[in-house]
Amino acid sequence: MSNKSFGVLVLAASLAAIAGWWRHTATPPAAVPPADVRVPPSVPVFVARVWAESVDDAIDAVGTLLADESVVIRPEVPGRVKAIRFTEGKPVRAGEVLIELEQDEYRAALAQSLAQQELDQANFARMKAMRERAHVSAQQYDEAVSKLKYSNALVERDRVLLQKTVLRAPFDGIVGIRQVSVGEYVDKGKALVNLEALDPVKLDFKVPEKYAGTVTRGLALTAEVAAYPGRVFSGQVYAVDPRLEEESRALRVRARLPNPDRALRPGMFARIHLALGAARRALFVPESALVVKGSSASVFRVVAGKAVATPVAIGARYKGKVEIVQGLAEGDSVVTEGQVKLRDGAPVAVPEAKENPPAP
Repeated sequence: MSNKSFGVLVLAASLAAIAGWWRHTATPPAAVPPADVRVPPSVPVFVARVWAESVDDAIDAVGTLLADESVVIRPEVPGRVKAIRFTEGKPVRAGEVLIELEQDEYRAALAQSLAQQELDQANFARMKAMRERAHVSAQQYDEAVSKLKYSNALVERDRVLLQKTVLRAPFDGIVGIRQVSVGEYVDKGKALVNLEALDPVKLDFKVPEKYAGTVTRGLALTAEVAAYPGRVFSGQVYAVDPRLEEESRALRVRARLPNPDRALRPGMFARIHLALGAARRALFVPESALVVKGSSASVFRVVAGKAVATPVAIGARYKGKVEIVQGLAEGDSVVTEGQVKLRDGAPVAVPEAKENPPAP
């Protein structure tokens, strides 16, 4: 090899070495995170797991008890009270005499109309015989017929008025507190005493519009009243109003409850549980897990140590717990305390002692 060729090779090797060194020294150093960038701290929270339980498909409502039949006894004719034949607060039978009015005036009126009827009957008989022999005109005969009909009507009227002086119970029931005394003069229509049929009793209540297609005759229900704590009365729906109330869009429902001991009384306030069908499985979360904004609801699930905002659809509400219809699965962990400081994706810390058990 000539000296010239050897020099070219040395030069090329030198240039390659210089290029390699330059690439090595020109590579920028690895990025170092700024000193002020920090991972956000975990938010301590309470959590509970979504649980499932069997629930009755039912409606809870409030209602008012009514007598099966109720009437205020009022005279249909005026008069002075002659006798009171019932004891206040005691049962009476249908047709039993409750109150009698003085009858002298009505008996006299009936006697007078009977006398006139007898006279008109005799006159009609004469006119009829004479008419057959053509001794009286058709007009005279017609007048006799009309007078007899009129007197017959008067007799019937006076008999009815006399009967109305005796006030009877229209059905079996319990008489209330009387508003009249013996010797008192009462006008037609004055309230004298109330009569209530108490076995069974009626129960009126209302349900929201969404149950209009579900609540039907024959559904079983239970009721409780403040007068008998812990006692449950059973009954059955027997009537549903065909239309909803315009203002409230509520449906009026009526049930009957057996009341053999007459413990239930008209006017009592009742708490009602109406069973709509067989028991079903439902998911629940503690009521404190819900985050409600306007008409929407959500919860924070805990997934891989982070809070995940999750919209949910809720169903029935119970004391301390809420049914979840959509959005969660059994066993999901949801935040029950500490939501105020949370945002979607925020890291959370769940101390072992801070996991709430499912509500009963």
